[in-house]
Amino acid sequence: TDRSDCSSRSRNRYACQRRQPGFLAAHFAHPLSKCLSWRHWEQRKKSIYPETFNSMKPVIVVHGGAGRIFKEREDGSRSGVIRAALKGYSILKQGGTALDAVEEAVILMEDDPHFNAGCGSVLNEKGEVEMDAIIMDGKNLASGAVSAVKCISNPIKLARLVMEKTDHMLLTDQGASAFARAMGIPEVPGEKLITERSLERWKKNLEADWNPQECQKDLGTVGAVAIDSAGNVACATSTGGLTNKRLGRVGDTACIGSGGYADNSFGATSTTGHGESIMKVILARLTLYHMEQGKSPGEAADAALDCMKTRVGGLGGIIVISSSGEWAAKFSTNQMSWAVLKDDQLQSGIYTAERNTQSIEEALASIGS
Repeated sequence: TDRSDCSSRSRNRYACQRRQPGFLAAHFAHPLSKCLSWRHWEQRKKSIYPETFNSMKPVIVVHGGAGRIFKEREDGSRSGVIRAALKGYSILKQGGTALDAVEEAVILMEDDPHFNAGCGSVLNEKGEVEMDAIIMDGKNLASGAVSAVKCISNPIKLARLVMEKTDHMLLTDQGASAFARAMGIPEVPGEKLITERSLERWKKNLEADWNPQECQKDLGTVGAVAIDSAGNVACATSTGGLTNKRLGRVGDTACIGSGGYADNSFGATSTTGHGESIMKVILARLTLYHMEQGKSPGEAADAALDCMKTRVGGLGGIIVISSSGEWAAKFSTNQMSWAVLKDDQLQSGIYTAERNTQSIEEALASIGS
């Protein structure tokens, strides 16, 4: 093209751009640029130019389930999510992956009887523990899940093995149990997963004058989302489901897009609440959809929860982290225990608008570590 009529300054600028197009030129040259808003592109460019995002500050957010938390269990629920966040954050600070961080955080909560997951799971109609779990890697959209599994302590470990050792995304019931044995995961007697509290709640449900709606207030689930120093995001969610659920019932947790979703382009989410309602609106993916449209994590979570409440009358909670490290913990129930660690500061809460801030040292002291 003849540029002889341009000023020398303009010609030099043009020549420089031809030799070194730079980010702006690359942006407009990219086939996706025409359909992406600027904010959308800011999120998207990280996955296109990963080499420029190798110093992300690690962040982890965990939840211990939305629903009713009895007063006598508040302290245990608070300390439980704080322990889980500290565990996951320590992995991230040592250069570990987001995937490892969310898995270990959830394992800690599965081993804590204060939560409806792992050894604290509620019982189905036969008085047995049946559990669901999912884990997802935002780097490549790989995912693994298990549903209606019995007699294992940590379903989230099995979910990750499904992701990494099979060509499938979800295994259920007896098939999941057979796979667990093949992978060498120890089988534990079913009664060892039953807590005294879960047994009491199940027995009350058998009484003639018991209101079954009371059980649905104890929703409970545990989950974690994280971003690591490489800018990769991940999510993990685990639950024992609903008290007195039908044998073989599978809730939202094991369903990709409902119980959790992770995509490096936008972020990661983990949900909690009434499972059937969550599945109807595909709550986890819906949250990320709103982020794709330019909403912040908090705005996206609020919009998704409002949709679920308006359309199907469902209540629940969401933790979400964006690909730039922004985060939110939102819920439409009265309570949800949550904790986040970012920049070596811990924030946590249970009630709406509650946000306690501590240093890592203060957090460790508060849980007696």
